[in-house]
Amino acid sequence: LCRELSDLETQSEQMLAEMNQLQEEEKNCREIVERYNFMEWEITEWSEQRAVFSFLYDSIELTVVFGPPIDGDVFGEDPSRKIVSLDFESLLDEENAPPSSCLVQRLIFQFIGSRGCWQEKCPTLNYLPQVLHDVSLVVSRCKVLGEEIEFLERWGGKFNLLKVDIDDTKVKLLFSASTAFAKFELTLSLAANYPSAPLPFTVRKQIGNIGEEEIAAVLSSVPVGYHYLRRTVSLIHQNLLQDPR
Repeated sequence: LCRELSDLETQSEQMLAEMNQLQEEEKNCREIVERYNFMEWEITEWSEQRAVFSFLYDSIELTVVFGPPIDGDVFGEDPSRKIVSLDFESLLDEENAPPSSCLVQRLIFQFIGSRGCWQEKCPTLNYLPQVLHDVSLVVSRCKVLGEEIEFLERWGGKFNLLKVDIDDTKVKLLFSASTAFAKFELTLSLAANYPSAPLPFTVRKQIGNIGEEEIAAVLSSVPVGYHYLRRTVSLIHQNLLQDPR
């Protein structure tokens, strides 16, 4: 009887451990879904001839032109219905938009241009959900990047970050710290695959001895992923710019 009770206790402990593990996995999955909401599109028009989708606060528009409806397809939604063209258009007012928004727009269209002819990749209606997913994924990542830059522009002083400049698809970060006797400009080259790969960079020293070697050592310890830019700035501040002890 004692052995049976012991076995039951062991089984209960194993089940409890498995339940805790499943709950932790569920929590992680939920956080990922909330962090990367891939439904970045809205339907603004769906007619017999075409569909129009908007992305990123109506700043990007995708127009999909359909071929003739298939016999018996009353609503024009047969998955085998041909697609004649897919065209992306930027609706962003670049003259009045903040630099971070212009950067995000450039990176998204960099991705769109890199895929070649979209109509060839989406010849029929059943391919359209994958197109929307692929574009949404890039829009979601780039949107977070824009939010990161806006955060650094507002709160950069906490990280000894004096200035954030954007030049095409490059972000220039000017750091200065009297305690470390250092002032330097870090230039990061961004691409549409952000934040899934380390960022190429250059460093221009102005005061002190912090250069490419020191920055490279810090960047090598920053794992790619969510808020990569913010974590990079935070680690540079933490490892290189605080009062040495």
